[in-house]
Amino acid sequence: MARRVSIVFLAALLGWFAGVLSQSPTTTTDTRADTVFTLPPNADVGLPVIPNIQDPLAIDPQSVCTGYKASKVRNVSNGITADLSLIGEGCNLYGNDVKDLTLVVEYQAADRLHVEIMPKYIGKENSSWFILPGELIPKPGVDDKDCTSKSDLAFSWSNRPSFSFNVTRKSTGDVLFTTMGAHLVYEDQFIEFGSSLPENYNLYGLGEVIHGLRLGNNLTRTLFNADVGDIIDANIYGHHPIYYDTRYFKVGGKSEKLTYAPKATDKSAKYKSYTHGVFNRNVHNQEVLLKESNITWRALGGTIDLYFYEGPTQDKVTKSYQRSAIGLPPMQQLWTFGFHQCRWGYKNWKELQSVVDSFKKFEIPLETIWTDIDYMNQYRNFENDHVQFPYGEGARFISKIHDNNQHYIPIVDSAIYIPNPDNASDGYPTYDRGAKENSFMLNPDGSTYIGAVWPGYTVYPDWLGALFNSTGTNKWWSSEISTYHEKIKFDGIWIDMSEVSSFCVGSCGSKNTILNPVHPSFKLPGEPGNKIFDYPEGFNITNATEAASASAAASSQSAAASPAATSSISALYHRTTPTPGARNINWPPYTINNFAGDLGVHAVSPNATHHGGTQEYDFHNVFGHQILNATYHALLDLFPTKRPFIIGRSQLFGSSKWAGHWGGDNYSLWSYMFFSIPQALSYSLFGFPMFGVDTCGFAGNADMELCSRWMQLSAFFPFYRNHNAAGGISQEPYVWSEVIKASKIAMKIRYALLPYMYTTFYLSHSTGSTTMRALAWDFPDEPWLANADRQFLLGDAVLVTPCLEQGATTVKGLFPGVGSGTVWYDWYNLSAITGVTAGQNVTIDAPLGHIPVFVKGGNVVPLQQPRMTIADTRKSSWSLLAALDGKGKAGGGLYLDDGESLVPNATTWVDFSATETSLKAVPSGNFTDMNMLANVTIIGLPERVHGVQFDGVEVKSGWTMDGDSKVLTITGLAAYTVDGAWNKERNLSWRFE
Repeated sequence: MARRVSIVFLAALLGWFAGVLSQSPTTTTDTRADTVFTLPPNADVGLPVIPNIQDPLAIDPQSVCTGYKASKVRNVSNGITADLSLIGEGCNLYGNDVKDLTLVVEYQAADRLHVEIMPKYIGKENSSWFILPGELIPKPGVDDKDCTSKSDLAFSWSNRPSFSFNVTRKSTGDVLFTTMGAHLVYEDQFIEFGSSLPENYNLYGLGEVIHGLRLGNNLTRTLFNADVGDIIDANIYGHHPIYYDTRYFKVGGKSEKLTYAPKATDKSAKYKSYTHGVFNRNVHNQEVLLKESNITWRALGGTIDLYFYEGPTQDKVTKSYQRSAIGLPPMQQLWTFGFHQCRWGYKNWKELQSVVDSFKKFEIPLETIWTDIDYMNQYRNFENDHVQFPYGEGARFISKIHDNNQHYIPIVDSAIYIPNPDNASDGYPTYDRGAKENSFMLNPDGSTYIGAVWPGYTVYPDWLGALFNSTGTNKWWSSEISTYHEKIKFDGIWIDMSEVSSFCVGSCGSKNTILNPVHPSFKLPGEPGNKIFDYPEGFNITNATEAASASAAASSQSAAASPAATSSISALYHRTTPTPGARNINWPPYTINNFAGDLGVHAVSPNATHHGGTQEYDFHNVFGHQILNATYHALLDLFPTKRPFIIGRSQLFGSSKWAGHWGGDNYSLWSYMFFSIPQALSYSLFGFPMFGVDTCGFAGNADMELCSRWMQLSAFFPFYRNHNAAGGISQEPYVWSEVIKASKIAMKIRYALLPYMYTTFYLSHSTGSTTMRALAWDFPDEPWLANADRQFLLGDAVLVTPCLEQGATTVKGLFPGVGSGTVWYDWYNLSAITGVTAGQNVTIDAPLGHIPVFVKGGNVVPLQQPRMTIADTRKSSWSLLAALDGKGKAGGGLYLDDGESLVPNATTWVDFSATETSLKAVPSGNFTDMNMLANVTIIGLPERVHGVQFDGVEVKSGWTMDGDSKVLTITGLAAYTVDGAWNKERNLSWRFE
């Protein structure tokens, strides 16, 4: 919910060049209808900086730095250690060179190799400069003390001309990572290392970013969590320094010889792929430079803490990464998979009730209603507006929706209002209680750091101090959540602004709290004079020009993300040089390509200090991670037996243990609907299965066609929410009749698939498998799928091929695996897809209101009857769809529990297996489900059926056979399963003539 602040950044940069230097406050009238002070436009303008990658005066470290020499190499259990010594005097280019380093190489598991390089001498005073505490982010250790010989990874090193190393896959001889040909640079504020890459490489990951799934070979990926909105190719909310490298080889000859295939155009050839992962456990601000033939990592601190995952498939890398480094995602409550409705701009409880009533009126399922910052008392956490959102009326509203098995979730921001000391009526107990616990970040001089966000001048919870028991931040946070729940019975929490955001540079409120509350320096959406995107994209233009319009919009935003090269005015930029014995905290000598420029712009300043002495410079990207941690445990304190439901914006590797993520402040543009797919798939790689985006777009105005297509697409994302900004037109699905129809069609499929989706998510939770999948992952031997990100798989069985172009009535799609025998069936008519060849881009009918969905042969998919809420759906009868593969077989599973318990008292797993003549369901576990099995559909049969038996009893009526489509439909099974469908083994069989 960055609230269109990217426009503010551009205006601020222009303001600096115009010489706007005054910090004097001005006045205006805001939406609270009283005169308040407004932050001046230049409050959020930092010093002018230019990213080193764009700076014509920047020096390439490889041209002046000399690297290190290895010595005292020692074989130790599971690896080696060595000393690395700086060659010569070093370069001290973007920091002070660290002269002595330690190398540690560990084979931690058969599929995981650890390579770490860190300073040999680290004192208590500078430990945070380099060492990421294990208490904060657990450090993977050795799982198998006898794994060295088992590993397919081999480590080697050389001192010619300086220290370098290789990681090789032994089975293929392929070099996965090599620093040969480049010097290691290790300074107190700058680290550089890298590897060459093969031709036409396929890399994925390195987020968070709005980009295609496959990363290009001419881009810079900046890792600095920022509140900037969903700007294409800019650094946004998350920090995930891991990439997946997939390499395709052509298989030829009797010996099955592998030949690297950078351009696999021969679809009749046989291919094999290998995927490995590279994770750099470093939370400092970073850049990753992808060039035509190499990757270069640059970090502003920390260590080189690399973990190489052997794979050789994406699935194995993802599972190993989660098990070893970041943890498995939490299981979600069943109701969270329903449809969620929100907007910034719901004015009061009555309007919320009207929205709920409208969903009911138009018979559109609604599971959860959310409120954005409108409900707050002057935008203050844990306090409601007493006029528009009074507690008594709220309690009645929430009680009513709870009685209907619906839910309520409020937003909680990451900064805390500090009351005006000169205004006795401005008291804010949440702040007072936090101050008593020393809960807030400090300035270097020990005073409280005071920035500014929505309510005015604000303070920031010090999660780092809490981690090391220097503050009571976590205890205070848990208490505030509990106290608020006594007034408003929310069902989960939405964490926002957690990058962490500030609307001014530095501790701008330190001497200005007597001005509180203050208005941001920019107009909020919906305020007079702030009209953005009055017309939906493509309004009054032809379909032929729409694609160009979307492309131009995307290009303009991407261009805005990076200042133009300005060698003629390069002297105007602020640059620093290394200071011996110290670090330049606010303006490090190396300038990363941060969208906002100066690291202190629209963010808490790097010199903000935590209790215990560490600085924000070293832990900026951790704030969002720790507020999710604190919120998760606060909800556990509140509901000890229930699974917490949290959706957060800023996150770090490992945040997926506690929360889901939504894609942030996107736009009501066709291009952003497309980008939601690669963003979701990237988050599958990062270990976040509970992911979704603001359906129909957050900023700007959607129209009927865009919202129809988007409501259908998002129906197949685990987190499904419609949300838009204040000032835009309403976009609830009932606003347009065509969107009502489209939404109902997609929601009917989604709710029918609820048991399948829940089971798939359970596997993500328990094993680390992905819920949303790229086609290339499940079909790793088809190189033409490497860049396929306009389709996706939901679990193993469901293929979604959405229409992503305005005005289109057809869509192009691939049917992966058909060249090797995979069978696909149309969800709607159950017919097999025929006449398709490997890699063929097929034209599929997709009239407005229809989203093409297909089921993969070989799967038994459990279904239930879709209802208006998840609770009612869960009480409905069961169905099975058995889609036979080319060999006449299918299998699947169903996970059952109570849908909410953190540790369920009872669970059941049902194994399904089908052949051309039978279907068997074998349950194991102790969860009792009394819903009956109503229907079974078998598709892909070889011939007409002439008799059916269920549990040994002849089914004389209630079944039909469509001989043309080879579909057997069996109804009326409820009479045979009154004791519950899955409380004992079930056997269904049929016979041919």
